[in-house]
Amino acid sequence: MASSQLLSFLFLSLLFIFIYSSHSSPDNNVTKAQSQVKPKKVNLSLYYESLCPYCRSFILSQLVKVFNTDLLNIINLRLVPWGNAQVVKPNKTITCQHGEDECYLNTIHACAINIWPDLRKHFNFIYCIENQGLHIKEGQQSAGADAVWKACSARLGMDQKLIKNCYDSGYGRKLLLQYATETNDLHPKHLYVPWVTVNNQPLYDKYENFITYVCNAYKDRALAKACMSHSPKATEEKSSISPVCYVDSA
Repeated sequence: MASSQLLSFLFLSLLFIFIYSSHSSPDNNVTKAQSQVKPKKVNLSLYYESLCPYCRSFILSQLVKVFNTDLLNIINLRLVPWGNAQVVKPNKTITCQHGEDECYLNTIHACAINIWPDLRKHFNFIYCIENQGLHIKEGQQSAGADAVWKACSARLGMDQKLIKNCYDSGYGRKLLLQYATETNDLHPKHLYVPWVTVNNQPLYDKYENFITYVCNAYKDRALAKACMSHSPKATEEKSSISPVCYVDSA
């Protein structure tokens, strides 16, 4: 009797599973799953140097828009503070286009990016330095640059000791040389800064129009409100050439 009831139960269970499976639509399930997959983020990179006035202007007036809109949801932003600096052999001395202050601040930027990988946190720090950097006079020694980043770290509640240890230990220099390798390995080679790439493709002198390029590269621009006001054809329209700091300029 018990075995007969068990067999009946198993038969009814199998029948239920068969009926349920036959009424479910695999195609609908796949479609639903696919619709929930977000498009791949766009890679946006800025190759820059801390005291180039055009890099500073781009960061303060253009790149900051990423954080004031929903663009941050569709991009992976990287900041690479090397620019047009050079490594002079045989001692591997680093020389920068705008002097020692620039080498110093490039290293401070590199340390901050490493210590605080959170994009918003290290960008706020770099933004503050660039904004304060407007007041650094040409030829001023590193004491002025030192005061600038320390004022920014204090304002943002970022531990100055971590940055100082990074710089004093030589680790900041190591980070900077890694950025040097990355910049020098660009294909095509960078010709000036700011040098902006979208999915590794340079925008050349159209870098101020980076939002349109980002939106065009994103697979579903309707998901980003910031993209709705940018025409896909804007990249083809004629625009004035954005100013830059050339590699070979003094």
